[in-house]
Amino acid sequence: MRIANLSGRLALIVDGKAVDVERASEGGFSAEPQAVYERWEAFRAWAADADLPAGAAFEPAELRSPAPAPRQTLAIGLNYRDHASESGFTAPEGLPPVFTKYVTSISGPVTEVKLPADGHTDWEVELVAVIGRRAEHVDEADAWSHVAGLAVGQDISERVVQLAGPAPQFSLGKSYPGFAPIGPWLVTPDEFADPDDLELRCALNGEEVQKGRTRDLIFSVPALIAGLSAVLPLLPGDVLFTGTPAGVGLGRAPQRFLAAGDELVSTVEGIGELRQTFVA
Repeated sequence: MRIANLSGRLALIVDGKAVDVERASEGGFSAEPQAVYERWEAFRAWAADADLPAGAAFEPAELRSPAPAPRQTLAIGLNYRDHASESGFTAPEGLPPVFTKYVTSISGPVTEVKLPADGHTDWEVELVAVIGRRAEHVDEADAWSHVAGLAVGQDISERVVQLAGPAPQFSLGKSYPGFAPIGPWLVTPDEFADPDDLELRCALNGEEVQKGRTRDLIFSVPALIAGLSAVLPLLPGDVLFTGTPAGVGLGRAPQRFLAAGDELVSTVEGIGELRQTFVA
């Protein structure tokens, strides 16, 4: 199943077309995309049996984040060994670094992003998981049952702010407006032959700059949910950025950062793509 946020309304994507959930359910479910996660199990049951009307065509630019207003956004650093190495760190042995991307940074899959002045803005393609059922002290073996679905994410990062000061400002440097595009929709885990082994790619102006597989995560999605939920409850609709593979601009020699006019395309196998253009 694929669910989407189409111009602010919850939709099911069926055969490439959009079915409005509030209308199809005759008001049984709200049009508000974020609200569906509080009733995720009921929604899954309804969608499995519903006699859905024909969908309508839509443009990718009409899509917004399938989780536009999470109560918590948890982002993971250094979760691929090759990225830890290119960043000058050893791979974490315990739970990896955790930071947030503030909710005002969240945007949809096709956006124009304003670059901060005098900054070094970088790219980080990531698999994003959205929580569908409260997770607290969850065993790793049960963790997938708490995931509503998966999406493509970009952890866009302004490195000057991120690394300035006596202590790094990870959350602040990664939370400018538009720095957390998510989409193009949410795909439920049952849609994948193996949700723990998906290919990620990122291309800058047509040049591939990142390529990896989620099987190489140091901490898999279930391991992250188990580790995080041992500390704090994960709530329905919460967003988890799981980490990026090697190939970011900061780790290159010479270093390379985004400029006005650049186009960034981020993809995850079996889900789809994000497309960001950057302006001064």
